Parts: sequence; C-alpha cells; structure tokens
Amino acid sequence: MFAASVPVALQALDRAGVLLGHATPDMLATRLHPDMFNCAEQFEIVAGFALRATLPLAGRTIAERPCAHDANSLLAHLNAARAEIMTLRPADFEGAAERRIIHRAGFADLDQSGADYLHHFAIPNLWFHLSMAFAILRNHGAPVGKAEFDGFHAYPPDFRFVG
Repeated sequence: MFAASVPVALQALDRAGVLLGHATPDMLATRLHPDMFNCAEQFEIVAGFALRATLPLAGRTIAERPCAHDANSLLAHLNAARAEIMTLRPADFEGAAERRIIHRAGFADLDQSGADYLHHFAIPNLWFHLSMAFAILRNHGAPVGKAEFDGFHAYPPDFRFVG
C-alpha cells in the first residue's frame, strides 16, 4: 500500500506546485462553474487528499491545516503535506489493505477497506481536484498542458492539437 499511495501523492503534490507556479491571483479566485470550488481551494484540497491518500493507511490522523488562498500560502501548504508524507515508511503500511477506513465523502458516511479506500476514493479524488485546478488555469489562459500536469509528456513549444 505504501508503493500505491506515497509515490502517487508525492507526484500529485509536485505537479500541483508546478501548476501553481502558472497561476495569477485572478486565476486562483476563479471557478469552472459558480457552484464549484475556486482554483485556490482546488489546490488546497489536493494537499488534503495527498494526506488522505496516505496517512489513514499508515494509521495516522490528519491534522486540520487552515490555508490562505494566495500562491505563497498554497505552496507552503503543498510543501507541508509533502514533508509529512516523506516521514512515512513502508512498515507503516503493514495491514493497510485490510484496515477499515471510516470517513466522509461529502454527506456520505463510508466504511471501506484500506485498498478500496485508496483505489476507489482517495486517489481518484486527489487527481480530480488537481484536474480541476489544471482546467481552471488552462481555461483562463495559463500556459499549461499535459507536460505540466503529469510531468511525463513533452511537446514542442508551439504545438497545438488544432489549427
């Protein structure tokens, strides 16, 4: 469970930091839709889900971490999550696949095995919120693409899928 959670959470935090570097204050305050979280909140939630995807599986609790919604505070928030996750070791995850994780998803109370929690809840939500931050930035003109999102893709600087 360590290998399925810790490296994935760290990659998402890394990519969030890269994307955040392209955000202007105006972009951080924008939303894809009026009833959705704004971009800053999406980044804050990415940090939270990186912790949610790792700490409960290691039998640790997640401390509340209020965060201001400016770029510097968000970057510090992402880095604090990274630092805490970096303290985890594979031995912390012994029995994690079977461990019961009792949590809330919106207004739903859930009780899942560690494996189901990680694969069906925590990781999808981590990438969902990172995707929403990416979409807001992209929609508002930030020069971001798949290379910034996943860190693997590479395209020439002037490449476009459509003319």
